[in-house]
Amino acid sequence: MMNISARRRGAAIATGTALALTLAACGGTDAESGADGTGSGTDAGPITIGVHSGWDEGIAVSHLWKNILESEGHEVTLETADAGVVFTALAEGDYDLNFDTWLPLTHASYMEQYGDQLEELGTWYDDAKLTIAVNEDAPVDSLAELAENADAFDSRLVGIEAGAGLTETTQEAVIPTYGLEDMEYLISSTPAMLAELDSATAAGENIAVTLWRPHWAYDAYPIRDLEDPEGTLGDAEEIKVMGTAGFSDDNADVAGWIEGFTLTDEQLFSLENIMFNEMGGEDNDAAVEAWLEGNPDFVEGITG
Repeated sequence: MMNISARRRGAAIATGTALALTLAACGGTDAESGADGTGSGTDAGPITIGVHSGWDEGIAVSHLWKNILESEGHEVTLETADAGVVFTALAEGDYDLNFDTWLPLTHASYMEQYGDQLEELGTWYDDAKLTIAVNEDAPVDSLAELAENADAFDSRLVGIEAGAGLTETTQEAVIPTYGLEDMEYLISSTPAMLAELDSATAAGENIAVTLWRPHWAYDAYPIRDLEDPEGTLGDAEEIKVMGTAGFSDDNADVAGWIEGFTLTDEQLFSLENIMFNEMGGEDNDAAVEAWLEGNPDFVEGITG
């Protein structure tokens, strides 16, 4: 989100040694992954999806596609690992798919390293970015108005973890650009920020928080983003689906479904809200089932 989720940039980079060790520990076998060319056209071969650890939108969409593919007769395995491990396994054919590739910035280094061994299958979301969000009825529309209206927010900007890229971007770009030095920038944790957001919106109070899209908070709370006329938070990125090279040749139907797959903000945020807020991430498959009950035509619109 700084053009990416800069909060994740550090987690997305691993050394070659660490990648090799982790991949040896968690990589799937050929039988699990379907990387040996099982299934083409309508054949329902096994599929392994690599999931970036801690990336909510990728977890949500991967479980959604697990449901879709299993309903079409595929045996689906989800493998969770750091981004570097996922891309290494994808390139080597141990994993078949990844639904959470951020471009043009976040995962650019992996595309440079493994691009010839990967296949781009589609873009399902095109507004992934860092944000400063406020309650829906806040008296400002832009970051350029925040300093002169700081009193309305008790002169507080609520942030997340100290080591997050979003925190660094806010400190080094947002605050000096918009003259927010007199506001108290509270750096703590994502759960603490969300607790403050919950409390303030429930009480009808103004609040400004550092946030990012996609996030379930946009479905759970009446909030909106402040405009960023100086572009301090970067441009939006796209979230793409990557397959191991040759995936579409071996899985033509699945590749066709993925090519036409997109999620709106409302759909994605509501899925994440059910999965991570209402169900606390305890049963992601059940969360998908609950979401599909409220979106009964969704799967047919993809596979029908």
